[in-house]
Amino acid sequence: MSDASPVLATDARRVAVMTVLTVLAGAVDAVSFLTMGKVFCVLATGNVLFLSFALAGEGDVPVARPAIAIGAFMAGAAVAGVVMKWLVERGRPWFPVGLVCEAVLLVCAGVLALAKHGTGAVPAQDDRGVVALVAPARGVRASTALRGHVPGMPTLLSQTAIAELVNDVLKGPRAALRGMPAKQRLARTRWTATVGGIFGGGGLGTLLLVPLGTGRALLVIAAVVLLLAVVGMVAPPRETEPVPGRP
Repeated sequence: MSDASPVLATDARRVAVMTVLTVLAGAVDAVSFLTMGKVFCVLATGNVLFLSFALAGEGDVPVARPAIAIGAFMAGAAVAGVVMKWLVERGRPWFPVGLVCEAVLLVCAGVLALAKHGTGAVPAQDDRGVVALVAPARGVRASTALRGHVPGMPTLLSQTAIAELVNDVLKGPRAALRGMPAKQRLARTRWTATVGGIFGGGGLGTLLLVPLGTGRALLVIAAVVLLLAVVGMVAPPRETEPVPGRP
């Protein structure tokens, strides 16, 4: 059974959708790190390092916070992987389901933050419940992006995209996008969108969402994810015209 999804039917749609999701990933990490007691809910590598620092007795990060983030992220990724496999095997749309599940978890996190802490930041000593809801949402995203199979656009990480982009530029430093083969041009566009998306999302989260407070910021991000899922479900992209010379 094919993994194809109507939401990811064309290269242009795929790059656009994954770019928006990448921007949102940067925004979530900005909100989580700056308003939830210095914890990453997207960047799992950062939480692994925080946990190692805490276990070594250095820094001001308690063991529980990064441990909860890592465990919740893994749980979200595992459950999403099982559910999406089940949907794919039955020929049902899996990509919008992944986005809806992610949005629901973010809504729950936002509502919890608003109920307990109002429109401000979440105190570092009382952020575990919010972290335990945001982190699995990121795990769901990781599984969704992984099954999407869009090369160079994992939506949560930029390290590989940076390395790929730098190496590609070094191969032909004077080559312009117009003079490249279509495949290379698309690959470079994806890598640039990933790096720029994470960076732009971090800036967006810092300048626009963090001032809203944790709860409202998470609700705004959830609304965008839901909108993306709804648009993909009710307005699937048209079939692309066949390219001459291709079967």
